[in-house]
Order: sequence, then structure tokens, then C-alpha cells
Amino acid sequence: MQIILLEKVNNLGGLGDVVKVKDGFARNFLIPQRMARRATEANIAEFASKRADLEKAAAEKLTAAQAVGEKLSGQTVQITAKSGVDGRLFGSVTNMDIAEALGKQGFKIEKAQVRLPTGPLKTVGEHPVAVALHTDVLCDITIAVIGEHA
Repeated sequence: MQIILLEKVNNLGGLGDVVKVKDGFARNFLIPQRMARRATEANIAEFASKRADLEKAAAEKLTAAQAVGEKLSGQTVQITAKSGVDGRLFGSVTNMDIAEALGKQGFKIEKAQVRLPTGPLKTVGEHPVAVALHTDVLCDITIAVIGEHA
């Protein structure tokens, strides 16, 4: 299916690109998330007239994400979890737990923005984690998991 992108999408293209993707990806993800529209003659003409507004909105999102990224970069977030004597956790610390902890510190982060390179954290200690605030803004933070003996 031919679509026109309304914002930058990783591994696909930037604002205004007309790309061919699988039908299901377009119907089930890109179009409902308002990231793309079908590339019909009418939609391409409508996009051309609104291009300046969309580029301005995309630039505002990027500058807002960069501002939050400067504050967030290098932060250490402490999370307390129940653990055994050997330092392994009962359960794990997931991206949802990290997003909630960042929310308590005043950052508005969704769980999908937290990137855990090796999956959920299952041991006590400090772990590097990346937070993707925007497709072009990636912040590195440290998660300090503190064990609470059960």
C-alpha cells in the first residue's frame, strides 16, 4: 500500500515521504496512530497545502523533546524491589515501573519510550537504560535497583 508519512518514522522515512508498506502495517498501526495517510491524489494535494504547518509542528515536538532530554540525561532513578540474599529480584523491574518512577520525578514518560536493551531488570544494582523521547532524541539514564530483603 502506498502511504504518505505525516511524521518521521524510524526505518521508514521522514515527513512527507511517499513509501510502500505492507497493507496490515498501514491499516493497523500507521493510519490509526495518525502517522500516515493513504497516498491518493486528494491526500497528496491536501498534504502539500498543509506541509508548512506539519513541519512547524514537527519542529516544535523536536525542540520540546530536546529540552526534556537535557533535563533527563544522566539522571539516576532509584527503584526499590524485593530481593533475595544473592541479589536477584523476586519478579523484575519493567519499563512500566521505570516510567512510573520517572513520572514521580516530574517527567511525562510513557512505558513505550523506555528501552531496556536486555529485557526487564532482574538483579540489584545500577543498570543503564535508554529513553526515546522522540525519533531523534535518545537519553541515557541509570536505574539503581535497591534490594529489599523479604
